[in-house]
Amino acid sequence: MILVLNCGSQSIKWKVFDEKLKLVKKNTAEVLNSADYQGILEQELRKLSGSDISVIGHRVVHGGKIFVKPEKITEVNLSELEKLTGLAPLHNSFNILGIKACQKIFPGAAQIAVFDTEFFSDLSEKAFTYALPEKIIEDFGFRKYGFHGISHEYATKIAMKKLSALGGPASGGKIITCHLGGGASIAAIKNGKAIDTSMGFTPLEGLVMMTRSGNIDAGIVLELAREFGADKASEILNKESGIKGICGEGEMLNVLDKIKSGDKKAKLAMDVFVYSIQKYIGAYYAILGGCDALVFTGSIGSGLKITRDLICKDLSILKMPTAKPSSMRDGKAIGTKVLAIETNEELAIAEKIIKLI
Repeated sequence: MILVLNCGSQSIKWKVFDEKLKLVKKNTAEVLNSADYQGILEQELRKLSGSDISVIGHRVVHGGKIFVKPEKITEVNLSELEKLTGLAPLHNSFNILGIKACQKIFPGAAQIAVFDTEFFSDLSEKAFTYALPEKIIEDFGFRKYGFHGISHEYATKIAMKKLSALGGPASGGKIITCHLGGGASIAAIKNGKAIDTSMGFTPLEGLVMMTRSGNIDAGIVLELAREFGADKASEILNKESGIKGICGEGEMLNVLDKIKSGDKKAKLAMDVFVYSIQKYIGAYYAILGGCDALVFTGSIGSGLKITRDLICKDLSILKMPTAKPSSMRDGKAIGTKVLAIETNEELAIAEKIIKLI
């Protein structure tokens, strides 16, 4: 059987699949205190210690330039992977904890890392290049990597099937996927291939998120680093900013409750969040030359209709046919479809593992 482990910063998700990818069992454990993470992780894994698990797949957020495709974990490449922790400090360290815990509890199982960056690994040079000195880019490996790729890829595959059933393009068409959760990102997809995405060298770039700033003036980053030092500046930008920075609340349901009670800061935080998403949707509509489907996934995307309604309200592209329609019915262009698709990263990882082995 295949165990897929998805270790986030505040949750531990796992699913077990048989060889035909039928779900056998699953669970999600919330982790409110990072000090409890190791104990909760091992407790969850020991629930499966009697199971016949031969392969374990791990979601790893950042593979850097070294890791792109799914790869079997060895002591050598695990050591290399540990060096990349600083690129995704909210995630990679927990991903590695999961790998090491599985090595301990399931010593005979093959461990395979599947990377969030894979889906965006073949972006065009103009899409992944930062306007920095060439030597700096070469020395530090700066480029847009993109994240949430497993989720974006899964949502794209389901959206393409839905579009085809509605009489859309057989090639896949033009799709904008919005993964909205604690972290948030948007991707432009053409015929199943990623063209661009909002996250960059790290998961900090792009949209306003629950605790991450998203795009801000680089001069602000420099000022924070001068004033507080690099480590504290990183903590501020990753853990104390975004919606939480504006209204003091880092959970979307609590933000919505505050808005209902008339909290002006919560309302402003939501307005800023929605506005940042709408700007990216507009930009990707222009890049793609239209949009056959606007897809929402993630706990805040597919999980909350109110979020989708706020984003789509007065979004004029939803009423416009594509400039050169790739989606036709009876010779007429079809307007953009809005789809809510629940992501299934664990199944997507299991599918990749089956192909690998």
